[in-house]
Amino acid sequence: MQTILGANGQIGRELAVSLKQDFTPDIRLVSRNPQPVNQTDQLLSADLLDPKAAQRAVEGSDIVYLTAGLPMDTQRWITQWPVLMRNVIEACAQQGAKLVFFDNTYMYPQSSATQTEATEFQPDGQKGQVRALIATELNDAIAQGRVEAMICRAPEFYGPGKTQSITNSTILSPLKQGQKARVFLRDDTLRSLIYTPDASRAMALLGNTPDAFQQTWHLPCDDNRLTYRQFIALAADIMGVEGRYNVVKHWQLRLAGLFNRTVRDAAELLPRYGEDNIFISDKFKARFPEFQVTTFREGLTTILQEGTLQKDTQQKGTGHA
Repeated sequence: MQTILGANGQIGRELAVSLKQDFTPDIRLVSRNPQPVNQTDQLLSADLLDPKAAQRAVEGSDIVYLTAGLPMDTQRWITQWPVLMRNVIEACAQQGAKLVFFDNTYMYPQSSATQTEATEFQPDGQKGQVRALIATELNDAIAQGRVEAMICRAPEFYGPGKTQSITNSTILSPLKQGQKARVFLRDDTLRSLIYTPDASRAMALLGNTPDAFQQTWHLPCDDNRLTYRQFIALAADIMGVEGRYNVVKHWQLRLAGLFNRTVRDAAELLPRYGEDNIFISDKFKARFPEFQVTTFREGLTTILQEGTLQKDTQQKGTGHA
């Protein structure tokens, strides 16, 4: 049995597809209100903030994937993420299940320095501090031999279906609707973006590779990094529209934050858009040279042809931004 905790998000749903296609039909989907992805999926409703519910969710599992997320609400992150992580670690330890944690990069420095699996945590803001805390707690549990686990880390998303990210909500959705896209701070900094189906395929592969455990992996991205100016031009070319956009400045974001809690809660993440983001996934690519990373043109073509881009700017999932 392979179990996905937080199975309703895009990563969880695509992970269920990848697991069924390449590894096993014996899949359990867990969330507050789980929805089937494959006909053979087992569904279980659970609140992972309840330790007993977490135990029930994990019971009988060989491998557990933690892809759960919380809304972009700082106080909920502070109070709920440590509890959720603690409950999942304990459940996996008690049940003898391996744990695969889908993580983000909020704990990394918001600078142009390259990011590798060895990058030290230097969180800037409360969300980054929370992510550093729970990643450290899992690493400590691994080091202590309490649980066999790995961390799969990804930068900002872009992708099809219900993918929720700043790139989808402020750039791709507006362009598709014939509106101007919005770019935060600068349009000339290089962005590392991961295509959500690639993230899920890679995590399924790692979870079913025994020697991949007890370490951190950066999930694979297209190394042909683009600026948002180039990204918008490519998307517009694929759609056959004019790539119109505005660059939203610091003062405009500060003003918007006075009236919009979501913008205010996301404020600590915005400095990263003023710097190149160089997320390195060479370790994964060296270990799995056969893995085909989706190019930006391929990914954007799929996204822009399907017609299901999300309008919702309330980011959930793992809160990737």
